[in-house]
Amino acid sequence: MILHSIETENRQTIEKLQLERLKSTVERVYNNVPFYREKFNERNITPDEINSLEDITKLPFTKKQDLRDNYPFGLFAVDRKEIVRIHGSSGTSGKPTVVAYTRNDIKNWSEIVARAIVIAGGKPGEMLHNAYGYGLFTGGLGLHYGSEYLGMSTVPVSGGNTERQITLIEDFQPTVICGTPSYVLNIAEHMEEIGKDPRKTSLKYGIFGAEPWSEEMRRTLEEKFDIKACDIYGLSEVMGPGVSMECHIAQDGLHVAEDHFYVEVINPETLEPVADGEDGELVFTSLTKEAFPVIRYRTGDIASITREKCKCGRTTIRMSRVKGRIDDMIIIRGVNVFPSEIEHYMLTVEELAPFYQVHLVKKGIMDAIELNVEVTDSFYKQIQGNMNSALVQQLKKKVQHLMKNHCLVSMDVTVHPPKSIKRSEGKAVRVVDKRKVSMSV
Repeated sequence: MILHSIETENRQTIEKLQLERLKSTVERVYNNVPFYREKFNERNITPDEINSLEDITKLPFTKKQDLRDNYPFGLFAVDRKEIVRIHGSSGTSGKPTVVAYTRNDIKNWSEIVARAIVIAGGKPGEMLHNAYGYGLFTGGLGLHYGSEYLGMSTVPVSGGNTERQITLIEDFQPTVICGTPSYVLNIAEHMEEIGKDPRKTSLKYGIFGAEPWSEEMRRTLEEKFDIKACDIYGLSEVMGPGVSMECHIAQDGLHVAEDHFYVEVINPETLEPVADGEDGELVFTSLTKEAFPVIRYRTGDIASITREKCKCGRTTIRMSRVKGRIDDMIIIRGVNVFPSEIEHYMLTVEELAPFYQVHLVKKGIMDAIELNVEVTDSFYKQIQGNMNSALVQQLKKKVQHLMKNHCLVSMDVTVHPPKSIKRSEGKAVRVVDKRKVSMSV
């Protein structure tokens, strides 16, 4: 099912539309947002100099710090009377980065997310169980409005209260579930704890995002629930969920809604474009947003893009699944490691449950990694609860060897009993930096 004809158009048609909308957006920010007008003037550029998509490289980048510097409403491009909703995301200062939407922005966003749900396998008339959190973050309401726009029955359960989640899944029989992969896995685990089989639910498709997750995590979710698990991408600064979506047919890259967003991939150090297929930092320019348009927004997310036609028939650019974030990258003794890489190899060990946490610590003057993992229930029974057994010591060495060989970093591994690592009802906390704490003691 294709919800919008743009999804199968040729490159020439897509790029012609993008250029028209890019020129309109540049005009809008230049005339209505002092921050952008100043940035354009610093580069001695005016809107009439944007005559091709390649000219986008003449424009300045936007960073998250720019949103913080213009808190709360300094980047709005419309009168506040036209704004019907405000969302935000957390900031290091404790204040959120603020984004806004006009009525038309909400309509466009709803249609974009409806497309994403269809790409993932959802259909009008079915039911969607939405376990993303509702509130200032864009996840819950983004999926909610898209589901309603598509014509699905939408269950706004939000995050948390896992037993209620299970009851509603059993009683309402939805076909689609949405949430962070770590929390939905938590739902499956809790079902098993109370003697229920997650594979026997009505669920067919899962739409998971808001945190990096590996192919191994995908396989775990698909096996637990007997579903197709697909990745959704978005961030509040650009729009919210739905900027791109992985199709359930190929599960090979996320289709970007190119009529609403222009995507680039750059080298984060040189800021120069990288070739298709090469990893770099994702950069997005909004093409239709009225209240809060962004120009060349540096997401901090690492991925690549391809322009090849997908098996599902769509011709829009696909981005790879996000490998990690620049600011999440762990640098230990000159070696770069993403948490998703650790997860990738950890989940190949059958004795381990798909829950872990990385602690960054100081050993003398050197940075070090402590990897905390937990065993499965079946392995715990096998060792009869003896966490000091020879089998546990062998398992610890196995994980250490795996990480050293594939992530190229030595890690101290601590093996915990089942259910020892704290579960999340939203985004999982994968990395805890204890270095500053250690130094201050």
